[in-house]
This record gives sequence, C-alpha cells and structure tokens, in this order.
Amino acid sequence: MHKRFLLLFLFLGLKTASAQEIQRFNPDTLQTIQLDSVVNIKASRLNVETFIQAIINDTSFYQAFREMKKYRFQAENQFYTYDKKNKINGKIYRKINHLTTKGNKVQYLVKQDSGKVFKKNGKYQLYTLEMFDYIFMNAYQSEFSDGSFNAKTADGKNGSYKDKLKTLIFSPGRPVKGLPLIGNKTEIFSANMRQYYDYSFYSATYLDSIPVYRFEVKVKPDLSSWTKDGLMIKTLTTIFDKRNFEILGRYVDMKYDNLLFDFDVQMNIEMRYLNETKLPSKITYQGNWNIPLKKEERASFLILHKDYRN
Repeated sequence: MHKRFLLLFLFLGLKTASAQEIQRFNPDTLQTIQLDSVVNIKASRLNVETFIQAIINDTSFYQAFREMKKYRFQAENQFYTYDKKNKINGKIYRKINHLTTKGNKVQYLVKQDSGKVFKKNGKYQLYTLEMFDYIFMNAYQSEFSDGSFNAKTADGKNGSYKDKLKTLIFSPGRPVKGLPLIGNKTEIFSANMRQYYDYSFYSATYLDSIPVYRFEVKVKPDLSSWTKDGLMIKTLTTIFDKRNFEILGRYVDMKYDNLLFDFDVQMNIEMRYLNETKLPSKITYQGNWNIPLKKEERASFLILHKDYRN
C-alpha cells in the first residue's frame, strides 16, 4: 500500500501555462503571480547556479509545514474525480478549523461527499483519495517529525516510505532511492541531466505586493521525442522572495510512461507570511495515473489554508 502512495506522490507545485497541462475542470482559479517583464533580468550577483544551489539546499519548505501546527487556521479542501471522458464523477468538500489545543486538532465546519467516492466497505474508491487523507488530513491532526525533512525516522518501514515522500515534496532535484526505474529521474540538477534542460529567471510580483524571482527549469524543445519521453520532470518552477531569497512557491509538471505505470501530473505548492513566519497557503494537484491491474485514476484537488492566527 505505501509503495503505491510513493508512486502516486511522484505526481507531485506556482501554476503556469504548460503544454502538458490536462485540459479539464481545474479548481485552482486563483492567480497569485504576475511577471514584471518577459525579458530575463540582468543581475551580476545572480546566475543559474545561484538558484539551483538554493533549491537543493532549501529546508524552509518543510519548516513551513512544521510551523503550521503552531497556529489556528481554516482549511478549505476540494477534491474531484473524473471518468475517462474527464467528466466529474465524484466530489469531496471539507471546511476545517485547525486548533492548537491538545487532543483533537480538527473541527469540521462542512463535510460533504457526492458521486463515486467510497466503496461499500467505507474505503475510498481511489488511491488518490487515500493519499489525500494520508498526507494532508494526517498532517492536520499530528505533528511532523523533528529534524530535517530527510532525517531517519524511528517507526521502521513506514518511516522510510514517509522520508521518500518528504524528499519528493520538499526537495525536488534530489534522487529518491527505492523507487523502481525512476528514482534517479528526479535528479535533474546532476551533471548528466542538465544538458536536457533550459534555465531562465524573471522578475515578478507575488500576491500583488511581494517582489520575487521566478526560476524555471524546462525540457529543451529541440530534443528528440525519444529523449523527451525519458525525462520525467518536464517543468520545475520555483518562486524566490527577493528580500531574503526564501522559496515561496513551487510548480512541478511530470509525465512518464513505462511498463509499471504511467502518469501525467501537475502540482503546485504556495506559501505566504504571517508576520515573518512562512506558512503553507495553497496546494493544487491535477493528474492521471495508471498501474497494471488497477483502474486508471483521474483527479484534481485544491487545498487552501487561510486566517492563520496565534
């Protein structure tokens, strides 16, 4: 079961126009970034390597999710599943108060389900839905482990799987050991992989007021189709706060097909500040995935966190 979660979370993002994007209903309609210019910025202190090293060494994304637990906030979660024609056939809506009191940390304000969501035994129809609860609902009700995102945990085999998930989410560009045929395909900043990608960075404005850099890593358009098909990460966009060079957002576009599974996924993760503390504000997922002997899964979701307070 946990291996399926790992493969699913490879479908892990700031939302940008992309040729890879799946054409259907998308719950994410909030526009949070505007480019100041389509022309690359010129700055002697900035270069591609500056951004790459900042991405590789960053731990602040993980820290933001840990800091989240210290605050009261409201979460609004929408989840949609689709049939083969990309028509919605299942919906989940949750509106939640996250509390800081001991014991139950979740207070449901709204809890609605419709369509093909649950099996007769009460379990979710799709592994995507199980992943949603496993990653996000679990996060609301329990603490992230102490230490860095890639620290070894003490809960045995399950801890190892969780560490792999954290690497995929919080440190794109690092290899993920233990995933068949794709573990090293996430290592897009290695000497061998860099030849396949173009790099660009722009000046932009985030949430109408925060000056940022938008750094994009994208598969080169002139590669052969065979080479492109072998590259799992099609686009990785990272948003840096100009004032402190912290990462405020990450968009990942992934697509891959082999004998074990195929997937086509975009994911977006965004942060905002409460005073000087960085906290998660938006997570979106849009994707299809398929493994042998299992029904193809098509889903999208939008997770919003707002009204953070002590």
